[in-house]
Amino acid sequence: MTGTRQIRPATPADLPALRELFHSVRRQTFDWQPPDAFHLEDFDPQTEGERVFVAEAGDRIAGFISVWEPDDFIHHLFVDVGQMRRGFGRALLQALPGWPDRAYRLKCLSRNQTAIAFYHAHGFIETARGMGDEGEYIVLSLGGRAHDNANSAMGKRL
Repeated sequence: MTGTRQIRPATPADLPALRELFHSVRRQTFDWQPPDAFHLEDFDPQTEGERVFVAEAGDRIAGFISVWEPDDFIHHLFVDVGQMRRGFGRALLQALPGWPDRAYRLKCLSRNQTAIAFYHAHGFIETARGMGDEGEYIVLSLGGRAHDNANSAMGKRL
């Protein structure tokens, strides 16, 4: 894809493209789940109240990141399969407010080894494990910096 690359806050006009990206990437990469487990309308409730940034490649959305800011919790980071390994994920992380000095955390399904390797390469370390509706997950914290009470409930998203 040619053109410029930029990271910017999402706008309401981005919603159709974000829904499609979220749906298609999950169907393509979460191969341990049945494809019919994912729906276009999943994006809206899963990002409600979160700050969303998009990565653009030319005039198309190549990826997005959503964060629940009260807890510095990264809820989603998705990059179009055709745009992976081109720096969009790194650029989205670096666009987060206060990056890398804030104690960002996230949870990642243990089966998603590609994502876990990506986060490790960007300074995240494992700080906890758990079991959820979708299976075993690990909690990753940026540079190992965890909130004062690591055993407390981890906000809206865990």
